Amino acid sequence: MMTNNTLANRAGIAPSLLYGYLGILIFMMGDGMEVGWLSPYLIERGMSVQQTATLFSVYGITIAVSSWFSGVLAESFGPKKTMTIGLLLYLLGTAVFIGLGIQELNVPVMLGSYALRGFGYPLFAYSFLVWISYATPKSQLGRAVGWFWFVFTGGLNVLGAFYSSWAIRELGQINALWSAVLWVVIGALFALVLNKARFEKRTSSQNHLGELLKGLTIVKQEPKVLLGGIVRVINTTAQFAFPVFLPTYMDAHGFSTTEWLYIWGTIFTSNILFNLVFGFVGDRLGWQKTVQWFGGVGCALTTLLLFYIPQYAPGNYWTVMTAGILWGACLAGYVPLSALVPSLVTKDKGAAMAILNLGAGLAVFAGPVVVGLFIGPVGAEGVIWILAGLYLVSAVLTQFITLPSKKEVAVPQVKPQLVTAVENG
Repeated sequence: MMTNNTLANRAGIAPSLLYGYLGILIFMMGDGMEVGWLSPYLIERGMSVQQTATLFSVYGITIAVSSWFSGVLAESFGPKKTMTIGLLLYLLGTAVFIGLGIQELNVPVMLGSYALRGFGYPLFAYSFLVWISYATPKSQLGRAVGWFWFVFTGGLNVLGAFYSSWAIRELGQINALWSAVLWVVIGALFALVLNKARFEKRTSSQNHLGELLKGLTIVKQEPKVLLGGIVRVINTTAQFAFPVFLPTYMDAHGFSTTEWLYIWGTIFTSNILFNLVFGFVGDRLGWQKTVQWFGGVGCALTTLLLFYIPQYAPGNYWTVMTAGILWGACLAGYVPLSALVPSLVTKDKGAAMAILNLGAGLAVFAGPVVVGLFIGPVGAEGVIWILAGLYLVSAVLTQFITLPSKKEVAVPQVKPQLVTAVENG
């Protein structure tokens, strides 16, 4: 146990939260298993493209709202209670969606239940992120959030995709969807039952409405939190913009859909690995500099690289793959933002995380909106320059997100001391 604790500390993880990290990985594997195939499956069964687009738009709205609420609810009621609420909403929404909606393609039921399901994972996963921000010493917080995004993305985009490719073949689509519930419950077992870490509530306020409002008023008290939220939106805007137009662009330059899917999958394999790398880099180099240069400037350059390389090397699979890996790596340069923003405030870290989580949810809309507004007037090349420009804007904004001490947090000499926390209720 002592050895495990030492290893966890060296890796940047509070040992008391180890089961929580494992739980998030398994939960997100179940939650994200349908992402890659649900839309074409529904269209194949008779739904229109507009209906499936509406389904995912409604789902995205509840994700954005839930992402915002997760931080303040976790601070007000405690992470474990908030995560339990997220689990229950996920289970209820999933049961209705599969049992009553998708079987008969009852669109109104599907819209309502899938929207309800969208409240689930932000409450579950992002509340745990608040827990991390309180339970981890500042000297290793960058690595701790790096591990969070590693298990979050690894479950959602990697394990979920690999599992579903097996499950829909062996079980069929409907049974595969039901099987996801098993993984979600197992993940919750690790995060909520086996995870014995406790959470120290840093506020004595019993005014829960006031706590919720802090999710908005925090930007007035500390405007740099708002800047962090804007940077978070820009962080993943391109991630949700690329799938709208880049596959067609790649096809026009000699890449089949299968080749592009392999490139896209490898991009996120690179991304989850570099989530860890930039967690360590952020703790050493400084969170602000890491976000600014590796995230903002790095993503701007690699976005242009990913677009122009196919023009100069059409059909050159490995060259484009390399550019994609570099973009995925630089995307992880924003990881220390999850350590930087809550550290801007001495209390109400949950409210600060709420703004950051809202930014993550809003990016789901921002990407397609940018493409929809500009693909006609300026074409794919213009959209790419807009996305690259946004990344540079985020680098400039990050310059103003300074810690109260105006010192970079790179203090490896500080001996890690775990926070002994007390769960509220």
